[in-house]
Amino acid sequence: MNTVDADVIVVGAGPSGSATAFYLARAGLDVLLLEKTRFPREKVCGDGLTPRAVKQLQNMGVDIDGPGWIRNKGLRVVGGGLRFELDWPRLDSFPDFSLVRTRQDFDQIMAAHAVKAGVRLMEGVNVTGPILDDRSGHVTGVTTKDGATYRSRLVVAADGNSTRMALGMGLHKREDRPMGVAVRTYFQSPRHDDDYLETWLELWDQDTLLPGYGWIFPVGDGTSNVGLGLLNTSDAFGKIDYRELLKRWCRNMPAEWEFTEENMTGPIRGAALPMAFNRQPHYTRGLVLVGDSGGAINPFNGEGIAYAMETGEIAAEVIAKSLRGTTPAQQERILRTYPQVLKDAYGGYFTLGRLFVEAIGKPGVMSFGTRHGLPHPRLMRFALKLLGNLTDRRGDASDRIINALSKVAPPA
Repeated sequence: MNTVDADVIVVGAGPSGSATAFYLARAGLDVLLLEKTRFPREKVCGDGLTPRAVKQLQNMGVDIDGPGWIRNKGLRVVGGGLRFELDWPRLDSFPDFSLVRTRQDFDQIMAAHAVKAGVRLMEGVNVTGPILDDRSGHVTGVTTKDGATYRSRLVVAADGNSTRMALGMGLHKREDRPMGVAVRTYFQSPRHDDDYLETWLELWDQDTLLPGYGWIFPVGDGTSNVGLGLLNTSDAFGKIDYRELLKRWCRNMPAEWEFTEENMTGPIRGAALPMAFNRQPHYTRGLVLVGDSGGAINPFNGEGIAYAMETGEIAAEVIAKSLRGTTPAQQERILRTYPQVLKDAYGGYFTLGRLFVEAIGKPGVMSFGTRHGLPHPRLMRFALKLLGNLTDRRGDASDRIINALSKVAPPA
């Protein structure tokens, strides 16, 4: 048996795992980061990094001015026969630009950044589940597919939507939370260097308007990331061939964009989007959930990377504080505050998001909103802030309204 001891084992080297590991190492802890695949590796994503995600990269000191990072001014919105551009808001809390970077190397950059901070990264280690203490039932390490065991004082589950760690602890998905599905591919296209991320608010399946959106994100290397995301609040969810829907949508694009099957540089791939904290509690018996493993995806827009990194930072802060505790009881008391810290940070906002996705799942609501909301620029600027969760604490009137709504909405 191969045994490696660490203060904390982080399972999964995506954005949440690498961010958690980075901040834990910076706090002086010995961290082992286990990744089941080997870099570089593919990951289904829109590859867009909103100002919220950019802020996290800046906080971590990632070099976003190097080659391969594509900057965008804002969001181009298409719908209701209209097409217009919304620049990202100028705020004290967030930068006024977004980025595009493919997950093919984004995750690798993040993991390498964690390693630079002192994290020990092991690739090709497929974790199969937790090791539990016979008496307390607490997690004391992990087992792997090749029969190895790794032991630690705490384990962080950063292993995504299908998290084996959380399932191994009996934490199942909440059925009262929205789920999304995203499918995407890449095309060789002249639209590879657009200044704006583009989102289409109308996805039609014949005569049915679906709750979701399509996107065209410039990658800057001669290709565009083109995809669509759909919510399970529609009766059509699960009954649609999403890949075929994406192909049909692309066939209706202007010919000069060259979104044809001949120009597709890879297959259409899909992934589930666990939203609004669909797996809870975020801490139990020595296991901490971050990112997708805890359903930390914004239901308003399907954004996950920013919240993956943010929950990683929050988790690392709580863990570092707890492991400085003098007794196991004190450590446990501090760790048990983590779920409430997350609810305080995101609970009310995610509740608003759940109400939003339930509403747009009803026939006619999406159509009405697109037809009557899009022609009003001031309303759309408000919507951009709301959907992107981009406000200042003491900002303008729209910031204050969004912040107040998030505060009064019951976290769940």
